[in-house]
Amino acid sequence: MNILAAEDDLQLGRLIVHMLKKNQYHVEWVHNGEDALEAARASEFDVLILDWMMPGKTGIEVCRTLRAEGYTKAILILTARDSVEDRIQGLDAGADDYLVKPFEIEELLARLRALSRRNFAPIVEEKAEVAELILHRTSNKVANAKREIQLTPREFQLFDLLVRNKGQVLPRETILDRIWGYDAEVSTKTVDATVKLLRKKLCKLTKAQMIESVRGVGYRLED
Repeated sequence: MNILAAEDDLQLGRLIVHMLKKNQYHVEWVHNGEDALEAARASEFDVLILDWMMPGKTGIEVCRTLRAEGYTKAILILTARDSVEDRIQGLDAGADDYLVKPFEIEELLARLRALSRRNFAPIVEEKAEVAELILHRTSNKVANAKREIQLTPREFQLFDLLVRNKGQVLPRETILDRIWGYDAEVSTKTVDATVKLLRKKLCKLTKAQMIESVRGVGYRLED
């Protein structure tokens, strides 16, 4: 994988770059938000690793700007903030994953493996339809007859999983495994937060509450 690491802590940045190269990843390292934004726009990266607190632009600001521009590659946020509100803010900005400092390098590598499986998974078909909505699988967009919205890769994966299993109740644990993977250190609260953000975006296209909560179990998509 080709990875961009944006980290202003020199000691941590050197460690990340050293360990990623040791594990056969190609890594470009920048030290501030402006350089991260410029590099992401100029080159093809499979994953962006963005520190939340960086000089110039924060990792969250970089993430939000790129997503607004239609950037669809995976983004992993590094931060010392570990509250649920902070996690939701990171997901709302368009991050696919969120790793709290301090962390073990092996955990970072596990997250990257999970993200790589998502990035390189074959696309079965380009489009799918549910109710009045069309899912564009090559661009992570959902549209109705009049407009379209851009979803983050995680949001799109979740919606696509529900569409493929329409009418079935999917437990939170199943969603967690299918979207984040067994080796991801996230909880079912992350599933709930992502569903909340997905619903908010889908409201721009349809008045129907398509994603039904099944109390104590998980979620189901109804036409």
